[in-house]
Amino acid sequence: MQGITILGSTGSIGINTLDVVSRHSDQYRVIAITANSQVDRLFQQCSEFNPDYAVMADEAAAQQLNDKLIKAGLAIDVLSGVEGLIKVCILPQVDQVMAAIVGAAGLKPTLEAAKAGKRILLANKESLVMSGRLFIDAVRDNNAELLPIDSEHNAIFQCLPSNYQKEGIERVGVKRILLTGSGGPFRTTEINKLEQVTPEQACAHPNWDMGKKISVDSATMMNKGLELIEACWLFSTTPDAIQIVVHPQSVIHSMVQYIDGSVLAQMGQPDMRTPIAHALGWPDRISSGVEHLDLFDVAHLDFEKPDYERFPCLKLAEEAANISGTAPAILNAANEVAVDAFLNKQIKFTQIAKIVDMTLTKITSQKAENIDIVLKADSSARQYAERIVTETGNGVSY
Repeated sequence: MQGITILGSTGSIGINTLDVVSRHSDQYRVIAITANSQVDRLFQQCSEFNPDYAVMADEAAAQQLNDKLIKAGLAIDVLSGVEGLIKVCILPQVDQVMAAIVGAAGLKPTLEAAKAGKRILLANKESLVMSGRLFIDAVRDNNAELLPIDSEHNAIFQCLPSNYQKEGIERVGVKRILLTGSGGPFRTTEINKLEQVTPEQACAHPNWDMGKKISVDSATMMNKGLELIEACWLFSTTPDAIQIVVHPQSVIHSMVQYIDGSVLAQMGQPDMRTPIAHALGWPDRISSGVEHLDLFDVAHLDFEKPDYERFPCLKLAEEAANISGTAPAILNAANEVAVDAFLNKQIKFTQIAKIVDMTLTKITSQKAENIDIVLKADSSARQYAERIVTETGNGVSY
């Protein structure tokens, strides 16, 4: 029986993880679940899965949850804040940690899970984007396991030989990684019309059902840029060994090209339960509840080169990856601020990339030697990006 902590259980990844776990109650037990602000949904999950612990982001929400649990007669320990998140990651009865908190907030607890030697199912890409070297070193030094949950990285993992981590991808014959992305809802929209798109349109992904922030990132293709940075750390490679491929159907989740001319691809329905089940059961396979892929229904597969004029965020992410140091953390922080401002209708869709670009230009990248340097870069970038958002709201044109 494997004990599991799910960081971000009320989000899309968390809900899908609980769905897969519920199909294998003889193999997995939920030890802890966490949420940012959705008290009612976390209460419902507590009622269904009866974990030992539940964690809310702040004390007020934690108190609300605790009151509801007591009234329902559920004996669940309620914790709050980063300290609470860290505690449920390092509990001795926890074997696996699903890291599904969106954004920089998931960095510290996920890093502590690595230091505690847990199996980490990584859906929080910011842990690697912000502090890749620190995180990978923590995994290695503490004999932790790191399994990717992003459908693209999970696909790459499945297409690589089992000895790639020991030998390195070049020594096992890999020529390059082909990282696929759908192109989002604006792949064919006239570029001069992008300025007018709404948050509702940006969140209407054609293939995937995701949270608002990651849906906007998909619309700008910043998500693919962050995934490129993440892939460099996961697979010990460099940006020039990774090619972004726009694949509108989202059936091939990524590919690996070998020096002998072979290209291995992982295919499946655009359903996150597949990579979740793969990582939960690895090295074995367990059922996910996902409908099997029917190739006759798929009929055809299309591939395109990414358009950097349409997707300037993708180019900015590639530049940050090449600069390295704290540049990816700066990129990520500025993007989080800009996307939040767009969702709150403070800025236009096309200003997301402009704010990220200006922040990368203003905040100088440094060597990411420790977590304090990374967090300082994150804070500086957020403050500068927030200033731009405020000035934009006051009529300043960028």
